[in-house]
Amino acid sequence: MHESPTSLSDYRKQIDEVLRDDFLRKTLDTFAVAYRANRETIFKEVDEQALIKQIADSRDAACKRMEELYTQFKAEAEKRGVIVHRAATAEEANDIVVRIARQNNVKRVVKSKSMTAEEIQLNDRLLADNMIVDETDLGEWIIQLRHEGPSHMVMPAIHLSRYQVADDFSKATGVKQDSDVQRLVKVARVQLRRKFINADMGISGCNFAIAENGAVTTVTNEGNARMCTTLPKVHVVIAGLDKLTPTLDEALTALLVLPRNATAQRLTTYVAWMCGAGECSVNKNDKKILHVIFLDNGRTEIAKDPLFSQIFRCVRCGACANVCPVYRLVGGHKMGYIYIGAIGLVLTYFYHGKDKAKVLCQNCVGCESCKTVCAGGIDLPRLIREIRARVNAEQGGDTVPALLGAVMANRKLFHTLLKFAKYAQKPFTGGDVQFQRHLPAIFLGKHGFKALPAIAAKSFRDRWKEIAPVVSSPKYRVALFSGCAQDFIYPEQLEACVRILASKNVAVELPMEQSCCGLPLDMMGQRKTCTDVAKQNVQAFANGRYDAIITLCASCGSFLKHTYPHLLEKEKSVQYALRDFVDKVTDFSSFVHDKLGLSTEDFTNSGEKVTYHAACHICRGLGVKEAPRDLIASAAAYAPCAEEEVCCGFGGTYSVKFPEVSAQLLGNKLDNLAATGASRVVVDCPGCVMQLRGGAEKKKLPFRVTHIAELLAENLKC
Repeated sequence: MHESPTSLSDYRKQIDEVLRDDFLRKTLDTFAVAYRANRETIFKEVDEQALIKQIADSRDAACKRMEELYTQFKAEAEKRGVIVHRAATAEEANDIVVRIARQNNVKRVVKSKSMTAEEIQLNDRLLADNMIVDETDLGEWIIQLRHEGPSHMVMPAIHLSRYQVADDFSKATGVKQDSDVQRLVKVARVQLRRKFINADMGISGCNFAIAENGAVTTVTNEGNARMCTTLPKVHVVIAGLDKLTPTLDEALTALLVLPRNATAQRLTTYVAWMCGAGECSVNKNDKKILHVIFLDNGRTEIAKDPLFSQIFRCVRCGACANVCPVYRLVGGHKMGYIYIGAIGLVLTYFYHGKDKAKVLCQNCVGCESCKTVCAGGIDLPRLIREIRARVNAEQGGDTVPALLGAVMANRKLFHTLLKFAKYAQKPFTGGDVQFQRHLPAIFLGKHGFKALPAIAAKSFRDRWKEIAPVVSSPKYRVALFSGCAQDFIYPEQLEACVRILASKNVAVELPMEQSCCGLPLDMMGQRKTCTDVAKQNVQAFANGRYDAIITLCASCGSFLKHTYPHLLEKEKSVQYALRDFVDKVTDFSSFVHDKLGLSTEDFTNSGEKVTYHAACHICRGLGVKEAPRDLIASAAAYAPCAEEEVCCGFGGTYSVKFPEVSAQLLGNKLDNLAATGASRVVVDCPGCVMQLRGGAEKKKLPFRVTHIAELLAENLKC
């Protein structure tokens, strides 16, 4: 039922296959668009960020008290007739369930939806012990009939059409079933009611285990879970130790976010609180036989980890999958082992083994959408990068990333090779042109969906002496963080920035010892090299008295500002310089909009119809929303684009590893941009320029792609 790819090449073949599933494309597209809109609406009623912080603080505190809360829960639950167990491993948890079943002569088991039961692969064990096991959540029952795992933590059968379900129901009932959804629901109701009535044991998961009163909670949109927990004479609850919650109030606070995040509802249909063993007349003492099994499976060790303990903030809402552009294309069966989406890429490493995580953890484009919607504020992109680094350190990485890391660690060698590339590319460019027009197909592989850029004839750093502005009495003194792409591929973007800054009396410097920001290295799991490069960059800017360090690359800016403090936290020699560096890093749009105050008076509005792609690391990584749009509207006729903040599919090294996914994301983005009728697309990131310009060139689309600095420089009043 659960398979994980063993190699990147095998994984890409699996992805190729699923990308041809047109129904999955349409279903997940429709859901993703509707979910974003509905979630935005439903969260207007509450203070989203305050609630998320409250949940994060509550879960972090509970994590530190895990043993204490377990002891308290056990004492309170046992007072109320509950039998509490603790299992160190998945195997031990399964043994306990089987033992309970044998003690009570259980032959038939009904289960409500439980990701923890999926985690321990309980069904396989019960079936091996000759028990009849039926999932009763509608989606779970459907995928059980198909011998599949869930493709979403909340909507396990979202990948299936009603026609597929009708076929499965026909096989299960022996009667040809109509594809009408309401009829199918009635068929399921009839079939499942029989199973509830005949069941000897019900097994459920648990959303919250309340320590103060020993209560367990299930949160569902179907009444089937209540049938599982009330009708059979034996009820077994399976919960991870991370579900321990100190008080009822804290659980209620989490419930303000959980349904909003999962399905954009104010509250789910059913929230059941089970406090103690209820009445059950078929048992000797007229009481339900109620067992609660707490699963460790590595949780107590994770709780001690200062970085990864934050995964216990997860409330299993599935929102990280709902907004993930990769999940939207490949679905849960190809973006997880048992747990799905961004959190699944992390949990697989801890719960199911490093071998299963090695390939899966690479399938993240790094767009940070998951982080912005997480109910517990988990820094999922950072955790995924950390998993890559750990896997790389523990199992060894591929040869190519290691070689690239060795080159990039040596700034002079790296820059020399980039300069040499401008000569080596001549046969493929046909001269000093923008694209590699004559690259043999054998070199392109699956990257033929976009035109690849050419190295500039002269890098920005080599032009600097010629264009460096002289400002006698500067209003501000700034330094440029040039970034690899703009320095060696798109120097015109930096030149446009310099013209704007100089015109507003800003002195500009370019520290020559700076190198790549290190993000590509971190994406490849080359943590040590990335740290060395980060230290080198901080030192390159340490001696200048700058008011700001400006970058025109959103990805660089976000990485410098938010990741450098973590990378260099143990490097005591650079701490003062690091704080100063991080505080001063500013994206171009924010600096000219907020600091310089550029507005309509500073531009001759061209009237050109211009649309915008919000780079992932500008709108989410740096949280910059209005500045670019205001600037565009000041210099041209701004035409908003559908799904403006959805990833274009570049993701740096991601587009190299997963060109199939990158091509699909790019195609969707280009369609939306073309639909605006704009003659120009502007962005805040050279990586996005590379992706969008290359795709537009390949498709011969009627718009050009430039950096926002170029648009502003062209229309700046002299």
